Amino acid sequence: MTRLINQVDAIVADGLDGFCAANSDTLVLGEGGKFVCRRKTVPHKVAVIGGGGSGHEPLDIGYVGHGMLDAACPGGVFFSPTSDQMIDAVEAVAGDAGVLFIVKNERADVMNFDHAAEIVSEHQHEVRIVRVCDDLAGGADSAAARRGAAGTVIVQKIVGAAAEEGTGLAELQALGDKVNANTRSIGVAMRGPTAHDTTEPGFEVSEGELAFGVDIRGKPGSVRALGGADAIADKMVAAILDDLDASSGDVLFLVNGFGGTPVIELQVIYAAARRLLEGRGLNVARSLVGGYVTSLDMAGCSLTVTKLEDDMARLWDAPVHTPALRWRM
Repeated sequence: MTRLINQVDAIVADGLDGFCAANSDTLVLGEGGKFVCRRKTVPHKVAVIGGGGSGHEPLDIGYVGHGMLDAACPGGVFFSPTSDQMIDAVEAVAGDAGVLFIVKNERADVMNFDHAAEIVSEHQHEVRIVRVCDDLAGGADSAAARRGAAGTVIVQKIVGAAAEEGTGLAELQALGDKVNANTRSIGVAMRGPTAHDTTEPGFEVSEGELAFGVDIRGKPGSVRALGGADAIADKMVAAILDDLDASSGDVLFLVNGFGGTPVIELQVIYAAARRLLEGRGLNVARSLVGGYVTSLDMAGCSLTVTKLEDDMARLWDAPVHTPALRWRM
Protein backbone atom coordinates (compact mmCIF):
# COMPACT_ATOMS: atom_id res chain seq x y z
CA MET A 1 0.00 0.00 0.00
CA THR A 2 1.42 3.36 -1.04
CA ARG A 3 1.42 5.98 1.71
CA LEU A 4 1.99 9.72 1.63
CA ILE A 5 4.61 9.53 4.37
CA ASN A 6 8.38 9.44 4.78
CA GLN A 7 9.00 7.06 7.68
CA VAL A 8 6.41 5.48 9.94
CA ASP A 9 8.09 6.70 13.12
CA ALA A 10 8.19 10.26 11.79
CA ILE A 11 4.56 10.60 10.74
CA VAL A 12 3.37 12.51 13.82
CA ALA A 13 6.26 14.99 13.74
CA ASP A 14 5.98 15.50 9.98
CA GLY A 15 2.22 15.93 10.23
CA LEU A 16 2.56 18.51 13.00
CA ASP A 17 5.05 20.47 10.92
CA GLY A 18 2.57 20.63 8.06
CA PHE A 19 -0.39 21.40 10.27
CA CYS A 20 1.30 24.31 12.04
CA ALA A 21 2.77 25.67 8.82
CA ALA A 22 -0.70 25.70 7.25
CA ASN A 23 -2.11 27.55 10.30
CA SER A 24 0.89 29.71 11.16
CA ASP A 25 -1.23 32.86 11.38
CA THR A 26 -2.93 31.62 14.54
CA LEU A 27 -0.99 28.62 15.90
CA VAL A 28 2.52 27.79 17.11
CA LEU A 29 4.22 24.41 17.46
CA GLY A 30 5.85 24.11 20.87
CA GLU A 31 9.51 23.28 21.30
CA GLY A 32 10.23 19.67 20.43
CA GLY A 33 6.76 19.27 18.94
CA LYS A 34 5.33 18.64 22.39
CA PHE A 35 2.20 20.74 21.96
CA VAL A 36 0.30 23.11 19.68
CA CYS A 37 -0.89 26.42 21.11
CA ARG A 38 -2.46 29.72 20.20
CA ARG A 39 0.00 32.22 18.79
CA LYS A 40 -1.41 34.93 21.05
CA THR A 41 -2.04 33.80 24.62
CA VAL A 42 -4.77 35.37 26.76
CA PRO A 43 -3.18 35.86 30.20
CA HIS A 44 -6.26 36.65 32.30
CA LYS A 45 -8.50 33.76 31.27
CA VAL A 46 -8.51 30.14 32.33
CA ALA A 47 -6.19 28.16 30.06
CA VAL A 48 -8.12 25.24 28.52
CA ILE A 49 -5.87 22.38 27.43
CA GLY A 50 -6.68 19.07 25.74
CA GLY A 51 -4.76 16.28 24.12
CA GLY A 52 -4.59 12.62 23.28
CA GLY A 53 -3.33 10.17 20.73
CA SER A 54 -2.74 11.23 17.15
CA GLY A 55 -4.69 9.57 14.35
CA HIS A 56 -7.98 11.22 15.38
CA GLU A 57 -7.42 14.50 13.56
CA PRO A 58 -8.76 17.13 13.66
CA LEU A 59 -9.07 16.20 17.38
CA ASP A 60 -7.38 17.69 19.39
CA ILE A 61 -4.95 19.98 17.61
CA GLY A 62 -7.56 21.16 15.13
CA TYR A 63 -9.57 22.74 17.94
CA VAL A 64 -6.87 25.07 19.24
CA GLY A 65 -7.83 28.70 18.81
CA HIS A 66 -10.25 31.43 19.83
CA GLY A 67 -13.29 30.01 21.58
CA MET A 68 -11.94 26.50 22.18
CA LEU A 69 -8.56 25.22 23.36
CA ASP A 70 -5.52 27.25 24.27
CA ALA A 71 -3.24 24.27 23.67
CA ALA A 72 -3.34 20.60 22.76
CA CYS A 73 -0.78 17.83 23.33
CA PRO A 74 -0.57 15.15 20.63
CA GLY A 75 0.72 11.68 21.47
CA GLY A 76 1.81 8.98 19.07
CA VAL A 77 -0.82 7.37 16.87
CA PHE A 78 -3.41 5.98 19.31
CA PHE A 79 -1.00 6.60 22.22
CA SER A 80 -1.36 9.09 25.05
CA PRO A 81 0.83 12.18 25.23
CA THR A 82 3.19 12.28 28.18
CA SER A 83 2.83 14.38 31.31
CA ASP A 84 5.88 16.49 30.43
CA GLN A 85 4.10 17.58 27.24
CA MET A 86 1.18 18.82 29.32
CA ILE A 87 3.44 20.61 31.79
CA ASP A 88 5.23 22.40 28.95
CA ALA A 89 1.90 23.38 27.42
CA VAL A 90 0.77 24.88 30.73
CA GLU A 91 3.97 26.91 30.98
CA ALA A 92 3.38 28.25 27.46
CA VAL A 93 -0.25 29.35 27.75
CA ALA A 94 -1.36 29.62 31.39
CA GLY A 95 -1.89 33.01 32.97
CA ASP A 96 -3.22 33.91 36.39
CA ALA A 97 -6.71 32.34 36.21
CA GLY A 98 -5.81 28.66 36.44
CA VAL A 99 -5.82 25.68 34.09
CA LEU A 100 -8.56 23.31 32.98
CA PHE A 101 -7.61 19.97 31.44
CA ILE A 102 -10.26 18.37 29.21
CA VAL A 103 -9.36 14.69 29.15
CA LYS A 104 -10.85 11.75 27.27
CA ASN A 105 -11.55 9.01 29.80
CA GLU A 106 -8.91 6.60 28.55
CA ARG A 107 -6.61 5.03 31.14
CA ALA A 108 -3.27 6.34 29.88
CA ASP A 109 -4.66 9.82 29.16
CA VAL A 110 -6.18 10.04 32.63
CA MET A 111 -2.99 8.85 34.32
CA ASN A 112 -0.74 11.28 32.46
CA PHE A 113 -3.02 14.31 32.79
CA ASP A 114 -3.52 13.55 36.50
CA HIS A 115 0.25 13.38 36.99
CA ALA A 116 0.76 16.66 35.15
CA ALA A 117 -1.97 18.31 37.23
CA GLU A 118 -0.27 17.24 40.46
CA ILE A 119 3.06 18.71 39.39
CA VAL A 120 1.61 21.96 38.06
CA SER A 121 -0.54 22.43 41.17
CA GLU A 122 2.50 22.08 43.41
CA HIS A 123 4.09 25.06 41.73
CA GLN A 124 2.17 27.98 40.28
CA HIS A 125 -1.24 27.16 38.85
CA GLU A 126 -4.49 25.74 40.13
CA VAL A 127 -5.58 22.87 37.88
CA ARG A 128 -8.96 21.22 37.49
CA ILE A 129 -9.95 18.34 35.20
CA VAL A 130 -13.03 17.44 33.15
CA ARG A 131 -13.14 13.81 32.04
CA VAL A 132 -15.20 13.12 28.93
CA CYS A 133 -16.88 9.71 28.92
CA ASP A 134 -19.63 9.93 26.32
CA ASP A 135 -18.92 6.68 24.45
CA LEU A 136 -21.52 3.99 25.16
CA ALA A 137 -19.13 1.39 23.74
CA GLY A 138 -17.48 1.36 27.16
CA GLY A 139 -20.58 -0.17 28.75
CA ALA A 140 -24.10 1.15 29.05
CA ASP A 141 -24.19 0.41 32.77
CA SER A 142 -20.88 1.96 33.78
CA ALA A 143 -20.16 5.59 33.00
CA ALA A 144 -16.75 5.26 34.66
CA ALA A 145 -15.74 2.66 32.06
CA ARG A 146 -16.75 4.77 29.07
CA ARG A 147 -14.14 6.51 27.00
CA GLY A 148 -14.27 9.93 25.45
CA ALA A 149 -15.41 10.06 21.83
CA ALA A 150 -16.89 12.73 19.55
CA GLY A 151 -18.59 14.34 22.52
CA THR A 152 -15.14 15.69 23.38
CA VAL A 153 -15.55 18.32 20.66
CA ILE A 154 -18.84 19.49 22.16
CA VAL A 155 -17.34 19.79 25.63
CA GLN A 156 -14.31 21.65 24.27
CA LYS A 157 -16.47 24.09 22.29
CA ILE A 158 -18.94 24.97 25.04
CA VAL A 159 -16.33 25.18 27.80
CA GLY A 160 -13.92 27.05 25.53
CA ALA A 161 -16.55 29.68 24.76
CA ALA A 162 -17.26 30.20 28.45
CA ALA A 163 -13.54 30.51 29.18
CA GLU A 164 -13.24 33.14 26.45
CA GLU A 165 -15.90 35.16 28.27
CA GLY A 166 -13.90 35.08 31.49
CA THR A 167 -15.75 32.38 33.42
CA GLY A 168 -13.82 31.15 36.45
CA LEU A 169 -12.09 27.81 36.84
CA ALA A 170 -14.57 26.11 39.20
CA GLU A 171 -17.52 27.20 37.08
CA LEU A 172 -15.84 25.92 33.92
CA GLN A 173 -15.24 22.53 35.49
CA ALA A 174 -18.89 22.31 36.57
CA LEU A 175 -20.01 23.32 33.08
CA GLY A 176 -17.77 20.74 31.44
CA ASP A 177 -19.03 18.03 33.76
CA LYS A 178 -22.63 18.96 32.97
CA VAL A 179 -22.10 18.95 29.20
CA ASN A 180 -20.41 15.57 29.51
CA ALA A 181 -23.30 14.22 31.61
CA ASN A 182 -25.73 15.41 28.94
CA THR A 183 -23.87 13.74 26.07
CA ARG A 184 -23.89 10.20 24.64
CA SER A 185 -22.18 8.70 21.59
CA ILE A 186 -22.25 5.36 19.79
CA GLY A 187 -20.17 4.24 16.80
CA VAL A 188 -20.41 1.63 14.03
CA ALA A 189 -17.90 0.57 11.40
CA MET A 190 -17.54 -1.70 8.40
CA ARG A 191 -13.74 -1.75 8.50
CA GLY A 192 -11.19 -0.95 11.18
CA PRO A 193 -8.35 1.58 10.91
CA THR A 194 -5.19 0.63 9.01
CA ALA A 195 -2.06 1.49 10.98
CA HIS A 196 0.84 2.95 9.03
CA ASP A 197 3.09 -0.01 9.75
CA THR A 198 0.73 -2.54 8.14
CA THR A 199 -1.43 -3.01 5.06
CA GLU A 200 -4.28 -4.75 6.89
CA PRO A 201 -7.16 -3.02 8.68
CA GLY A 202 -7.62 -3.67 12.37
CA PHE A 203 -10.79 -5.63 11.63
CA GLU A 204 -13.21 -6.35 8.81
CA VAL A 205 -16.79 -7.57 8.83
CA SER A 206 -18.74 -9.54 6.26
CA GLU A 207 -20.90 -7.91 3.60
CA GLY A 208 -24.15 -6.67 5.13
CA GLU A 209 -22.76 -6.57 8.67
CA LEU A 210 -21.43 -3.85 10.96
CA ALA A 211 -19.29 -3.70 14.05
CA PHE A 212 -21.61 -2.03 16.55
CA GLY A 213 -20.09 -0.15 19.47
CA VAL A 214 -16.66 0.59 18.01
CA ASP A 215 -14.48 3.11 19.82
CA ILE A 216 -12.32 5.79 18.24
CA ARG A 217 -9.21 3.62 18.54
CA GLY A 218 -10.77 0.94 16.35
CA LYS A 219 -11.89 -1.68 18.86
CA PRO A 220 -14.66 -3.48 16.98
CA GLY A 221 -17.45 -4.06 19.50
CA SER A 222 -20.02 -6.69 18.49
CA VAL A 223 -20.79 -7.72 14.89
CA ARG A 224 -24.42 -7.41 13.86
CA ALA A 225 -26.43 -7.67 10.65
CA LEU A 226 -28.24 -4.33 10.62
CA GLY A 227 -29.47 -3.77 7.05
CA GLY A 228 -29.67 -0.34 5.41
CA ALA A 229 -29.10 3.17 6.73
CA ASP A 230 -32.55 3.45 8.32
CA ALA A 231 -32.05 0.24 10.32
CA ILE A 232 -28.54 1.26 11.35
CA ALA A 233 -29.72 4.69 12.49
CA ASP A 234 -32.60 3.11 14.41
CA LYS A 235 -30.27 0.89 16.45
CA MET A 236 -27.84 3.74 17.13
CA VAL A 237 -30.49 6.25 18.17
CA ALA A 238 -32.16 3.65 20.38
CA ALA A 239 -28.87 2.92 22.15
CA ILE A 240 -28.35 6.61 22.88
CA LEU A 241 -31.88 7.42 24.01
CA ASP A 242 -32.16 4.29 26.11
CA ASP A 243 -29.27 5.67 28.18
CA LEU A 244 -29.77 9.45 27.93
CA ASP A 245 -32.64 10.94 29.88
CA ALA A 246 -34.09 13.01 27.05
CA SER A 247 -37.73 12.81 26.00
CA SER A 248 -38.24 16.44 24.97
CA GLY A 249 -36.39 19.70 24.47
CA ASP A 250 -33.48 20.89 22.33
CA VAL A 251 -30.51 18.73 21.43
CA LEU A 252 -27.26 19.14 19.56
CA PHE A 253 -26.77 16.30 17.06
CA LEU A 254 -23.40 15.33 15.60
CA VAL A 255 -22.85 12.71 12.90
CA ASN A 256 -19.12 12.07 12.89
CA GLY A 257 -17.18 10.25 10.17
CA PHE A 258 -14.26 8.04 11.20
CA GLY A 259 -12.09 8.93 8.20
CA GLY A 260 -13.05 6.35 5.58
CA THR A 261 -16.72 7.11 4.93
CA PRO A 262 -17.94 9.45 2.15
CA VAL A 263 -19.72 12.56 3.37
CA ILE A 264 -22.81 11.71 1.32
CA GLU A 265 -23.23 8.53 3.40
CA LEU A 266 -22.92 10.55 6.60
CA GLN A 267 -25.68 12.79 5.32
CA VAL A 268 -27.91 9.76 4.66
CA ILE A 269 -27.40 8.59 8.25
CA TYR A 270 -28.03 12.12 9.53
CA ALA A 271 -31.39 12.34 7.74
CA ALA A 272 -32.49 8.93 9.03
CA ALA A 273 -31.37 9.58 12.60
CA ARG A 274 -32.85 13.07 12.73
CA ARG A 275 -36.26 11.71 11.79
CA LEU A 276 -35.99 9.24 14.64
CA LEU A 277 -34.92 11.86 17.17
CA GLU A 278 -37.78 14.14 16.19
CA GLY A 279 -40.14 11.17 16.33
CA ARG A 280 -39.09 10.72 19.97
CA GLY A 281 -40.10 14.31 20.77
CA LEU A 282 -36.68 15.98 20.54
CA ASN A 283 -35.93 19.20 18.70
CA VAL A 284 -32.63 19.04 16.79
CA ALA A 285 -31.63 22.65 17.41
CA ARG A 286 -27.96 22.40 16.35
CA SER A 287 -26.20 19.99 13.97
CA LEU A 288 -22.79 18.98 12.66
CA VAL A 289 -22.00 16.42 9.96
CA GLY A 290 -18.43 15.52 8.99
CA GLY A 291 -15.12 14.07 10.11
CA TYR A 292 -14.56 15.78 13.46
CA VAL A 293 -13.03 12.86 15.43
CA THR A 294 -11.53 10.31 13.07
CA SER A 295 -9.73 7.00 13.47
CA LEU A 296 -7.22 7.04 10.60
CA ASP A 297 -9.13 5.47 7.68
CA MET A 298 -11.77 3.51 9.61
CA ALA A 299 -14.96 3.17 7.56
CA GLY A 300 -17.93 4.05 9.72
CA CYS A 301 -19.47 6.79 11.81
CA SER A 302 -20.67 7.74 15.24
CA LEU A 303 -23.74 9.59 16.46
CA THR A 304 -23.58 12.02 19.36
CA VAL A 305 -26.55 13.64 21.10
CA THR A 306 -26.21 16.42 23.69
CA LYS A 307 -29.14 17.77 25.69
CA LEU A 308 -28.94 21.56 25.48
CA GLU A 309 -29.75 23.08 28.85
CA ASP A 310 -29.21 26.45 30.50
CA ASP A 311 -26.67 28.47 28.50
CA MET A 312 -25.26 25.65 26.35
CA ALA A 313 -26.83 26.68 23.04
CA ARG A 314 -25.60 30.26 23.38
CA LEU A 315 -22.08 29.08 24.19
CA TRP A 316 -22.16 26.67 21.25
CA ASP A 317 -23.16 29.57 18.99
CA ALA A 318 -20.43 31.87 20.34
CA PRO A 319 -17.69 32.80 17.84
CA VAL A 320 -14.97 30.22 17.30
CA HIS A 321 -11.87 30.35 15.12
CA THR A 322 -9.85 27.15 14.95
CA PRO A 323 -8.48 25.18 11.98
CA ALA A 324 -11.35 22.67 12.13
CA LEU A 325 -14.27 24.65 13.55
CA ARG A 326 -15.02 28.29 12.92
CA TRP A 327 -18.01 30.58 12.77
CA ARG A 328 -19.16 34.02 13.82
CA MET A 329 -22.60 34.80 15.16
